[in-house]
Amino acid sequence: MKILIVQTSFLGDTILSTPVVGGIKQVYPDAELWMMTTPLSSQLVMRDPLLAGVIPFDKRKKDAGFKGLFAMAERIRNMKFDLALALHRSYRTSALLWLAKIPMRIGFKTADLSFLYHKTFSRDPAEHDVIRNLAILKNWGPPASFQGDMRLFAPDISEIGEATRTTLPVSPYAVVCPGSVGKTKRWHPEGFKKTARYLMDKGYRVVLLGGQDDVPVSREVAEGLDVIDLSGKTSISDAIYVVQQAKLMVCNDSMTLHMASALKIPTVAIFCATTTDLGFGPWRNNSRIVEKKLDCRPCNHHGRRHCPAGTYACMNEVDFNDVTSAINAVLEIV
Repeated sequence: MKILIVQTSFLGDTILSTPVVGGIKQVYPDAELWMMTTPLSSQLVMRDPLLAGVIPFDKRKKDAGFKGLFAMAERIRNMKFDLALALHRSYRTSALLWLAKIPMRIGFKTADLSFLYHKTFSRDPAEHDVIRNLAILKNWGPPASFQGDMRLFAPDISEIGEATRTTLPVSPYAVVCPGSVGKTKRWHPEGFKKTARYLMDKGYRVVLLGGQDDVPVSREVAEGLDVIDLSGKTSISDAIYVVQQAKLMVCNDSMTLHMASALKIPTVAIFCATTTDLGFGPWRNNSRIVEKKLDCRPCNHHGRRHCPAGTYACMNEVDFNDVTSAINAVLEIV
């Protein structure tokens, strides 16, 4: 049995999809498993010992358009998969697997062009996204019957970039991630700056982490503080290593939240425009949520560029003392 798992969405979505790797391996322990992701997400899953390989699908660049779609379909068809599990619900994924003529294709009922699948299953919007993804395996049992832990494997220290390796502190450190893709999902920089000072007063070094788009906000947090700012300076693989070695993660609703959950790192997650009811909260790690209860939340599944009410209350009214209380709780600081 040769099986392909497809998830070509965002980085966080890929992490949230990884329990399906372990789940399908429970069903077919001798199967040869492959996963298709974006090139960037391939760094998240390429070290999973249950995967025989990863197929990067560069749908925005190299593999874009009809030419790229047909070329990738031919490549997959030649690999002779017996079964495909489509976690991504785009028309592109549905068409790709149909063109590849994989004998059994399973997707979700909410997928675009869902009629191209042999079987489709529903996702329960009330459940955590991990459980929603495991619903792809309903053919073999209910989602709760599968193990359910997210799977993320850090590189060896010899594999990470020299800049990251030589910069990380030897002393215990906390990772602080002040960025997020959605602007209204970000707690204000001054709050993160005060949090960094608090952690430093408790004896922790502070490492700021984020992507290239997070560089400006991280720079604002770092100004005047003796912190290590790695925002925009690490690969995804390096970021996994940095988080795995941390004693604590403080972040917004973002990909780093899911990375910390997968690596079982104590986490304080600040939710602004979004809420955990959307299904993207921490998962099976020591964690606390800090948020301002407001009737207008959530205003959007992914956060908006601007506050619809014009108040930005969900961001500005999060109490710093609630954040420090949550930190103390997860670290059991007396």
